[in-house]
Amino acid sequence: MTQAGSPMPAAQLAGAVEAASLTDAALDASGAATAQTQAVSLDQAALVALDWGTTSLRAYLFDAAGNVLDTRESTAGIMNLPRPAADGGFDAAFESACGAWLERAPNVPVIAAGMVGSAQGWLEAPYVDAPASADALVDGIVRVQTARGVTLHIVPGVLERGELPNVMRGEETQIFGALGDSPAAATDGQHELIGLPGTHAKWVVVRGSRIERFHTFMTGEVFAALREHTILGRTMVTPDRMDTEAFLRGVNNARLKGQAGVLATIFSTRTLGLTGQLAGQQQPDYLSGLLIGHELAGLDAVLVQHQSKLDGHALRLIGNEALCGRYQLALTQFGCTEAELARQATERGLWRIATQAGLVAPASGAAQAARAVGG
Repeated sequence: MTQAGSPMPAAQLAGAVEAASLTDAALDASGAATAQTQAVSLDQAALVALDWGTTSLRAYLFDAAGNVLDTRESTAGIMNLPRPAADGGFDAAFESACGAWLERAPNVPVIAAGMVGSAQGWLEAPYVDAPASADALVDGIVRVQTARGVTLHIVPGVLERGELPNVMRGEETQIFGALGDSPAAATDGQHELIGLPGTHAKWVVVRGSRIERFHTFMTGEVFAALREHTILGRTMVTPDRMDTEAFLRGVNNARLKGQAGVLATIFSTRTLGLTGQLAGQQQPDYLSGLLIGHELAGLDAVLVQHQSKLDGHALRLIGNEALCGRYQLALTQFGCTEAELARQATERGLWRIATQAGLVAPASGAAQAARAVGG
């Protein structure tokens, strides 16, 4: 199992995985794209791929084997464009991120996923209904012509219809990137559970390489709202490092004493402080654990309805490594000790969908194996 790094401070829980973005890069505050690699041989370029979310943009340059040659990052998400969309804001952000590459490699295909395909994005890519395969995503791709004359292929999101409809936009690309790591498991008809912790955490059931059903938990956003805008935050002190004991206390209070629901337990963050049982520095981690515990308890209840459970379940996590480490710790309290971190899911997903769309030729088996080892 891949080991996650040290868990992040609870104060960063809500922002650790940006809701609509696929990645968690540290972004240039100016909004200008910054190159991580100074010298790149663009004669090897085969694909430009973008993870374009609400508040951030990350661009990848791939070679023909599916390896990332270069990466550029920007704060120019769809709600933070350098100028209004009506005045060419999307083109300006695209040019800033990818213009230097495309000047020297003008014929390279371009694909994008994330909120750029939302109703507020460059061009709306209507949702594909679940169950959804990678082929269905390819069929739902929409195309927009950029000012440079390049065609941008935008991947759609996924919609699960019902009385409580659910949507994802961006996560579907990560999921198919993670599935590419274990094609046998994805095609043998077995259900696989994939978690994407974040502002709006997703738990997705995949079967036969299709996104079958999923649930969204607003854990990160609720944490931020409770801390910043309720009485609970008044006694909280930002800790220097994670308090594991306080975190697990929250997880287990949700698991063992949360039958009345989250609304009946969150006030304990304050009352445990008032009674001297929880220091101010411990309260953020306690609340973090409490909310994640309720999330996992709710997930477990849903799994039981489908003759499954977290106890003894092997699953995969996609997202910020430190935040996933926090979830791995919480999952152990539910009997789940096999929660592997799927690395490079975003870029692998973009490459996989571009390949299935015929934008690039499939990488050789040797190249795929080398990339898996490197990741």
